[in-house]
Amino acid sequence: MHEDIEKVLIAEEVIEKRLDLIAEKIRIDFANQESLQVVAILKGALVFMADLLRRVPLKLEIECLNVASYHGGTESSGVVDFLDAKLPDVKGRSILLLDDILDTGRTLEAVSKKLIDLGAADVKTCVLLTKDKERPVAVEADYSAFEIGDEFVVGYGLDYDGKYRNLPYVGVLKPSEINL
Repeated sequence: MHEDIEKVLIAEEVIEKRLDLIAEKIRIDFANQESLQVVAILKGALVFMADLLRRVPLKLEIECLNVASYHGGTESSGVVDFLDAKLPDVKGRSILLLDDILDTGRTLEAVSKKLIDLGAADVKTCVLLTKDKERPVAVEADYSAFEIGDEFVVGYGLDYDGKYRNLPYVGVLKPSEINL
C-alpha cells in the first residue's frame, strides 16, 4: 500500500502535533458547554475524529452522518447524498461538525444547513484538510488543521475507491494507481 504513494504530504508526527493545537482551541471555545455534541461525516472523518476527540477534555456526545459526494471518483460529484434513514437529534444544541477535507465546500454546506434545519442552535466546522482553491460555494471551516494544494490525497481517513484510509499520514497517490 505504501508503494502506491507518490509522496507523503503530511507526516504522522506533524498531524499529531497539529491535533493537539486544534483540540486546545476547541476546549477553549466550548468550555462553557455542559456537553458538546460532535457530528462526524462518515467515513472519511473517522480517523481524524478518533484522534482529535481523545485530545479534547470535555464531555462529548458523538454522532455520525453517512453522506456521499465523491461516488468513487477523485472529484466531488456536486451532489451530496444523505445515506442515513435517521438523522441525529440536534435541536437546540451547539454542534461541532467534523469532516476530513474541505474541497468544493458542498458537503460542509449541505450538512451544516441540514443540521440547522433540524434545529441546531449553531454549527462550527472542523476539518483535517482545506484545499487552497476557489470553491463553488462560499464555505470556510472554523477549525482547519492543514491547508494543502488542489491535489488528490489519501490516508488518515481519506480514501480512493474505499482504500488507503488506514495510512497513518496524508499522501498523494501515484497517478498509475488511479483508474480514470
